[in-house]
Amino acid sequence: MVEFCRKITEAKAFQNFIIFVIIAAGVIVGMETYPAIMESSGEILHILDRIVLYIFVAEILLKMGARIPKPWKYFSDGWNVFDFLIVAVCFLPFAGAYVAVLRLARILRVFRLVTTLPKLQLLVGALLKSIPSMSYVGLLLFILFYIYAVLGTFLFGKNDPIHFGSLQVSMLTLFKVITLEAWIEIMNIQIFGSNAFGYEEFANIAREPSTHPFAAPAYFISFILLGTMIVLNLFIGVIINGMEETRREEEIRELAKIRHEFHKITIEDEINIISEDINKINENLKLLKKRLADASKPA
Repeated sequence: MVEFCRKITEAKAFQNFIIFVIIAAGVIVGMETYPAIMESSGEILHILDRIVLYIFVAEILLKMGARIPKPWKYFSDGWNVFDFLIVAVCFLPFAGAYVAVLRLARILRVFRLVTTLPKLQLLVGALLKSIPSMSYVGLLLFILFYIYAVLGTFLFGKNDPIHFGSLQVSMLTLFKVITLEAWIEIMNIQIFGSNAFGYEEFANIAREPSTHPFAAPAYFISFILLGTMIVLNLFIGVIINGMEETRREEEIRELAKIRHEFHKITIEDEINIISEDINKINENLKLLKKRLADASKPA
């Protein structure tokens, strides 16, 4: 029984089937967002959704069966715990206001592609490993935002209260600027003054127009260079470093697995393997001798 479950769960065809079912689950949930489809085929979609759910249950049971007599070792893998929680939530009796939680759990089943595709596992693992370093980069970015938000509120708050009227509004504006969204228009309001640019539709807003032809370009260009070109690239560098560390750890685990499998080979198995190699060498020698004899015969 254990060997049967192991062969099924390790079979490539079974893994491809689970990938297909996960994609189908995502398509079913997506189709349920269309009222017209739900009116015409809602019952069919619900039946298909239940079939998908029970296939996932069967997968979990097979993986647990492959670990008998210690089926609880199934939960030693974090990805298996993730799969189990997603499936378990779908069986909870959600109703009324909590039906949104059930829908969320169902769409989260698409994330199970991560658990079935090793390359995605590597990528997600790298992201998780990068979180501690990313937190420090995020802190640096917050300090940069705070300093520039305070400076922007003092410099441009009276001229442009829509974008720099308060500290929190200034930070939101800087978030827009760091994404390079309409930052030139915001800068031009400070360069030419709100009475000449940008406030045509907001003439009734109280403000004290002023121009900053030198301070505004220096402010916005320095913030973009520091924020977009340097700090955000630090995030990319941290993620790449995390991916490299995760890849090295995966290689180490593979080597350890190979060593473990090698140590499981008995002396008798080694003798059989060597005997098979010797038999192959003897067969090749016979073929070479025959070819040599044929070549030495007179034409």
